Amino acid sequence: MQKPPANPGTRPEMPDAYGISGSAEGLLSWEWVRQQMTQSRNYWISSTRPNGLPHAMPVWGVWLDDQLFFGTSRKSRKALNLAANPAVSCHTESGDEAVIIEGVVEEVADRELFNRITAAISKKYPNMPEEAEPDPENITYAVRARTVFAFRERDFPQSATRWRF
Repeated sequence: MQKPPANPGTRPEMPDAYGISGSAEGLLSWEWVRQQMTQSRNYWISSTRPNGLPHAMPVWGVWLDDQLFFGTSRKSRKALNLAANPAVSCHTESGDEAVIIEGVVEEVADRELFNRITAAISKKYPNMPEEAEPDPENITYAVRARTVFAFRERDFPQSATRWRF
């Protein structure tokens, strides 16, 4: 389980032309990140192909314990990419109220956590089973954040916020 950041967010490093303030006024809260991640229906997952080219794909997922979880076939391009290089960038579907997570993925092996993820998926997405057995053909990932960026387009750059783990 990923722990929420102990400190409030800070300003991301951007070129001066962006007008990022040094002030804490306007920084977003971690609770705002939680809301966006919980409410997002789809998440974009970006990984790197073995030849170095990027790959992006939307997935369904859930936000639990301050962490993004998603699943895919072990034979999917994203799973093959992540098996070779676990570095990942994930973001919500909205660019107007954005949360971007940079980190690494880890396979979920804990059965109790898998059951909680399955239950949360079934509540979020219609027609998904409330219970499921782990399927060796599929993989469930936990995204371990290293850096999280968040902003609202309507008040960017004042809302631009970054957390480091």
